[in-house]
Amino acid sequence: QVQLVESGGGLVQAGGSLRLSCAASGPPISTYLMGWFRQAPGKEREFVAAITWNGAGSYYSDSVLGRFAIDRDNAKNAVYLQMDSLKPEDTAVYYCARGGYYSVPYYRDQAYDYWGQGTQVTVSS
Repeated sequence: QVQLVESGGGLVQAGGSLRLSCAASGPPISTYLMGWFRQAPGKEREFVAAITWNGAGSYYSDSVLGRFAIDRDNAKNAVYLQMDSLKPEDTAVYYCARGGYYSVPYYRDQAYDYWGQGTQVTVSS
């Protein structure tokens, strides 16, 4: 059973930065696509970023492209999300997830089989 635990969220002013971490325990995540999603109050969960198993490929939503960067350290069984130039509209609970269903596009949450509990990111204006 994989467990994913996010950390690094908090309150930051607009224009600031945060680095989220996702620590995995249980089976290694080194052979899996990993993703970050977010959910703001009253909104559906949305795709933020994903990274291939070896880190060679990364994908971003249009809303974060150029401001966020996803990376991973398979030796540490961890995935990260560097968030720069934060905006109030980035306020949400951020979740990491393990890709498990490769017939589903990476930007769909149905492509992921294990999820963390989330970490709150709040960006003040």
